[in-house]
Amino acid sequence: MFGKRIIAFLAVVVVLFGVIAWTSPAMIKDVKLGLDLKGGFEVLYEAVPFEGGSEVTQDSLKKTAESLKKRVDESGVAEPEITTEGSNRIRVRLAGVTDEDAMRELLAKPINLTFRAPDGTVELDGTDFKEGGAGVAYDSLNHPIVTIELKDAGKMEEVTTKLLGQTLAIYLDEEEISAPNITQVITGKTAQITLGSDGTIDEAKNLRDLINMGSLPLKLNEKYTQSVGAKLGQKSLDDTVMAGVIGSLIVLVFMIVIFRIPGFVASITIITYAWLLILVMNLMNATLTLPGIAAFVLGVGIAVDANIITAERIKEEIRSGKSMLSSLKAGSKSSTRTIMDANITSIIASVVLYYIGDGAIKGFALTMIFSILVSVLTNVFLARFLMTLLVRSNRFLKPGFYGVKEAEIREL
Repeated sequence: MFGKRIIAFLAVVVVLFGVIAWTSPAMIKDVKLGLDLKGGFEVLYEAVPFEGGSEVTQDSLKKTAESLKKRVDESGVAEPEITTEGSNRIRVRLAGVTDEDAMRELLAKPINLTFRAPDGTVELDGTDFKEGGAGVAYDSLNHPIVTIELKDAGKMEEVTTKLLGQTLAIYLDEEEISAPNITQVITGKTAQITLGSDGTIDEAKNLRDLINMGSLPLKLNEKYTQSVGAKLGQKSLDDTVMAGVIGSLIVLVFMIVIFRIPGFVASITIITYAWLLILVMNLMNATLTLPGIAAFVLGVGIAVDANIITAERIKEEIRSGKSMLSSLKAGSKSSTRTIMDANITSIIASVVLYYIGDGAIKGFALTMIFSILVSVLTNVFLARFLMTLLVRSNRFLKPGFYGVKEAEIREL
């Protein structure tokens, strides 16, 4: 009859693989694909000032990119990739766009900040305010307010005189973002927007950012565009997945043939690792790109390395004449130190790549970080747990089960 530990081992494997088989189809279907896999388009814009004599600053370029991202988010396109390049360029990558012309028209449209009277008449626009002139302050009651610096005090005085006691609604494009009341005539170059006693500092900062976004003196000229067809992206995905599956199967067979029981356990943990990594990416709402798949496959290689190191250390302990349980404990302990050292350095390198890189590099680095963490969980701790169950069952105590010949064992 099977011992309790063998039954426990089989139960863990059956339940684990049952969950994997049950959830994998839906998980794979829910994976978000990037531009190179799903299709879409890429546009490179050059930012130029609306007014002569003005300059494109890094701050204005960054805020323009943020405004483009907000505009794309509102259109429903998931995971836009918008980055600044050099001193005056913005690159936009969008996946899964069905109407490319409409999206390009939306992106190229200038950001329109307007101040409107109750009847909808535009009284002021973004050009009437100093670039980056909106800020956050506090009134005498310590309530947050938004201050705005104007270019022409006379124009604001004329508007506030005409609309005294009425609202002057603030619109970004066609979205109303605030509708403050005019309580007094403003004669200076600085106006204040009060948020009331219920206003929060976060609301004030958000309004400040929106006003600064709309007063940017930049327009975008399209310099370069490239479309990626969905069929091309799907072919890249199919080819890459097929190569990964074939390579992984070859590796699993190699592990079982060379390392026997440790190789069999490694096959279980590597399959679990792949499933768990996809689950983590779905929970993080991450987008999968070709570099991300490369990091995924590289993670499989790191997982295999972890299992090989552990198996070799166990074999060394068996050859030294120790019992099977002692060999497992000693080999696992020494291999864990080596594995953790290697993984920590890899995580540090990936974190650096994430913070200094853009676009595909960030995707690669993020996938590597997740894969290393999941690999430690499955290929170190789960593998050790399963191996302990098998060894303690006293049914797999022959050295041959671990790839060690009797003649290789040295008596203590």
